[in-house]
Amino acid sequence: MQEVDEIVHTCRHLAAEGLLVGTGGNVSMRTGDSILITGTGVVLAEAVPDDIVRIDLTGRQVDGGVRASSESLLHARLYAGTDAAAIVHTHSPAATAVTLLTDELPALHYQQLQLGGSTPVVDFHVFGTSALADAAGAAITGRQAVLLAHHGAVAIGRSLTDAAKNASLVEWACNLYLRAAAAGAPRSLSPEQLAGVAEAATARGYGTRQPR
Repeated sequence: MQEVDEIVHTCRHLAAEGLLVGTGGNVSMRTGDSILITGTGVVLAEAVPDDIVRIDLTGRQVDGGVRASSESLLHARLYAGTDAAAIVHTHSPAATAVTLLTDELPALHYQQLQLGGSTPVVDFHVFGTSALADAAGAAITGRQAVLLAHHGAVAIGRSLTDAAKNASLVEWACNLYLRAAAAGAPRSLSPEQLAGVAEAATARGYGTRQPR
């Protein structure tokens, strides 16, 4: 199944980048009235098709030979509240570190516009709970990512490729914040500056490959 193979490839790719470590994190894709998601306890760097299972849009498992991810409720809640086609949840080190320092990752670089600007940090809730799912669902409105305090990051996208790129961008931005914060107080871009960049990007087709 193409979607299953895509999830497996993404797990292995993100693990190679250091965003998915051991069994920490999960990846999913919406397919019609159900969701394909990694199983619990899967070493994501070694994921195989049998590690991917199916849940319904409430988070209840309906198929698969292993138990679904403990964060199935989180994924189901985000699909219900957004137009996401795929979700990547990581325990990546920079993103997790930032959640220990601030209530929001500020917009330090204009590339963060792809994520919706600044990225909020959701208060700590125990993994796998409806409280965590609801908090993340409320915070992600208008954004492509949220950070989870003492936990990690969640990125969404209109495709699995987009969600993986957003997860990588979150980690890059968090690394930037940590480097700046080690030397002083990071300065963020103002709403007016971000609006100017957005206008220029739209006018010039920034970020898209174009013919001469």
